[in-house]
Amino acid sequence: MPHSTNSPITVHKIEPPKGSSIDFGAEVRGADLENISDADFEVIRNALYENSIIIFKNQQDLSPRAQFELTRLFDPASTGYGHGKTLDAKRSVLHPDLKTIPHQPEVQVIGNGPVASFEGLENITLKHPHHNKFHKDPISAEDDRDNTRFFRWHIDAALYDLEPPRVTSLMAVKVPKTEHQTLRYDDGTGEELQVPRGSTAFVSSFKMYDLLSEEDKQVARTTKVQYAPHPYIWMSPAKSRSDGLGMVSDGAELPYSELPPIEESKIKILPMCWKNPVTGQLALQVHPSAVEKLHLADGTVIDDLKEVREIVHRLQRPGIAPELVYPVDWEEGTMAVFNNHGVLHTVTGSFTPEEVRVFRQCNMAATEAPLGPDA
Repeated sequence: MPHSTNSPITVHKIEPPKGSSIDFGAEVRGADLENISDADFEVIRNALYENSIIIFKNQQDLSPRAQFELTRLFDPASTGYGHGKTLDAKRSVLHPDLKTIPHQPEVQVIGNGPVASFEGLENITLKHPHHNKFHKDPISAEDDRDNTRFFRWHIDAALYDLEPPRVTSLMAVKVPKTEHQTLRYDDGTGEELQVPRGSTAFVSSFKMYDLLSEEDKQVARTTKVQYAPHPYIWMSPAKSRSDGLGMVSDGAELPYSELPPIEESKIKILPMCWKNPVTGQLALQVHPSAVEKLHLADGTVIDDLKEVREIVHRLQRPGIAPELVYPVDWEEGTMAVFNNHGVLHTVTGSFTPEEVRVFRQCNMAATEAPLGPDA
C-alpha cells in the first residue's frame, strides 16, 4: 500500500429510516479503492468495526482485483476463498448460487438470469436463491410476487476445516429496480417489513447479544457451538423455519455415513460470543442452520438437535425484529463491506427469469479463529 500520513476519507452514519431503530451502518466517502494507502485503510478498518457494515457508492469501475485486495487487507495472510472447495459438492445448498471469476477465483458471481459474458464467464445463468426451495412452508405462488421472506440468516463461513472470514465484500453490478415487497415472518407474530426487491438484510449480532437477559448473557459467554461436518451438505434435505432463522427439526439431515469423509480435527467448535477487535463489544454470533451441538461451561454437551435449535432460536429471535433489520436498497455501483464476525445477513426477494441481476462477492477464510469473549 502507498504510504500516507492522512486520508481524505470521511465516514457518515446511516440515518435509520422511519420506524427503524438500527444503530449500525455507515457510508464511506472519498475512497480510491484501487489505490488504498495505509492511512486510508486505517480509516476504513475502524469504520467497519465501529459500524459493522460500510457502504461505498459509485464503484462501477472497481476491478475484481481491487475488490479482492480490499477484502484481503482485513486479513493479509489469508490465501483462499472462505468456503474453499466445498462449493464443488453438488449436494451443497450453496452450489446453485455462485459462479467463480476465472481470473480472480477469490471473487464469486451471484445474481439472477441469463448473462452472456461477464469477467471471463460466458453464457451463464444465475439463480437468485428463493425461499420456496428452502423453507418448509413457503409463501404461495400467487402471493410470491408481492411478498417475500428472509431466505437464510447466516454467517459467511465454511464452518468445517476453514476459519470464518473476517469480512465479506458485496458489489452490485446490475440491479433490476422494481416494486418493494412485503417481507413476512409467518411465525405467528404477525410481524412484517417493507423491503426493496432482492434486498440483502442485515442485523447486528452485537445488538442481539445486548438484548439478552443477564442470565442468558452469561450462558452465551460461556457456551461453545459445535457445527455439523460439511454443514451445507448435511442440511441439504432439511427445511428452514419461516423466519429463516434456523431449521425445522424433522430428522431430515443426512447421516454422517452419507457425507464426504469427516476428519475430527476439522469439525468446528467455536465460541457463541465473538469479540469485536476494535470496540471490544460481544456479538452473539451463531450460524443457526449449521449448528449441531452446544458445549456448556460445566462440560455438559447438548446433542439433541431439536433442543439445540430451540435454544439458539430463543436467543437470536429478538435480534431480527423488524425495527432492527437493515435491508440494503441496492444501486448499481454500490459495494458493501461487512464484519462477518458481527452481523448476520440474508438475501430476500424473488425475480422473474428475465430480471437480470449481477453481484460480485468476496471473502477469505480467516487465518485465525474468531476472538472469543475472554480474548
